[in-house]
Amino acid sequence: MKIGFNLLLWTTNLGLKDFHLLEKLKKAGYDGVEVPIFEGSPEHYHSISELLKNLDLECTGISVIPDEEHNPISSNKSNRNKAKDFLRWAVDCNQALNSKIMCGPFHQPLAQFSGIPPTTIEKENGSEVHKEVANYAKKFDITLCIEPLNRFECYFLNTIKDTYDYVKLVNEDNFKILYDTFHSNIEEKDPVGSISKFSDKIGHIHISENDRGVPGKGNIPWSETFQAIKKINYKGWLTIEAFGRSLPDLAAATKVWRDFFSSEEEVYQEGFNFIKKNL
Repeated sequence: MKIGFNLLLWTTNLGLKDFHLLEKLKKAGYDGVEVPIFEGSPEHYHSISELLKNLDLECTGISVIPDEEHNPISSNKSNRNKAKDFLRWAVDCNQALNSKIMCGPFHQPLAQFSGIPPTTIEKENGSEVHKEVANYAKKFDITLCIEPLNRFECYFLNTIKDTYDYVKLVNEDNFKILYDTFHSNIEEKDPVGSISKFSDKIGHIHISENDRGVPGKGNIPWSETFQAIKKINYKGWLTIEAFGRSLPDLAAATKVWRDFFSSEEEVYQEGFNFIKKNL
């Protein structure tokens, strides 16, 4: 398994200004980083790949649906077509990064709710969009890993079972689940059991504490979680995802209003040491 760190702790738009962060993560022992794909061009992300290459760091990509105009599950066909265009752009950027995983909750805009469970039509609309984009990603040998979020952040995909069924509906071998320990701790009756139960579709894993702070300093059942991950013979990334207050828009979206750690170094260094100890 490889250990990664999600850069959303610091930025939504990685650039040369952030080189010192990459150096720190490399020095801490990380195999790679998770790069936000929220804006920019494939050329920009190619330049990022060169920075990473110089540091001998690998990467994965993460993206989100920006707004209703690009909503894959919208009843508006124009919006769904724009969702396809947006996600193909994200795949192009991910390819420019030389990343083989693009993950994230790219199924609906964040913090948007219908007041009812997802409908059959929404699932059909979304699966048609994601199937087309997954086929596009196959050209680059990229796996799309879609992330269920807790019910306070979205309504379309909340549980691993919801997501497993949706992944089967899309029915493409490069369309899988991102398992996130933070969201699973909220939504799953049996967070650890869901790892083995749905292991055949888990393509990526986020290591995130129950308060989104330092892994190992909260109440996630870590020992059992790592045992389950090893038991399914998972060979992919274990990527730490933590959030602070440095990015106001992201802090608002992730409901982070107070500090959950004394320093960012505490998150990435102690988090790395914690994962390494449990592997």
